[in-house]
Amino acid sequence: MSVARRTLLTATASGTLLAALWFVPSANATGEQSAPDAPAAASGESADGAGDASGIRLADTGPGLDTTPYLIGGTALLGIGAGFVTYSVRRSGPRPAY
Repeated sequence: MSVARRTLLTATASGTLLAALWFVPSANATGEQSAPDAPAAASGESADGAGDASGIRLADTGPGLDTTPYLIGGTALLGIGAGFVTYSVRRSGPRPAY
């Protein structure tokens, strides 16, 4: 397979992946509105009845959130990606002089 064709296939695969990711829904922190007769916990109100004006409960954030699994997973994936790059560079061998 020629180098030009391989480059074209790589560009096509990258473009296809980006186009597919375009349609992945975003993670907005809005939920469905609760029914009027729903309990206070489901409507976003605290035990004392005070809630925000919209009644929407947001995702858990702040200092109490455990991010350790995300850090370990991200570091592992970064290492795997670096390993693939190193492997492909070594596999390609010496470049011919032009």
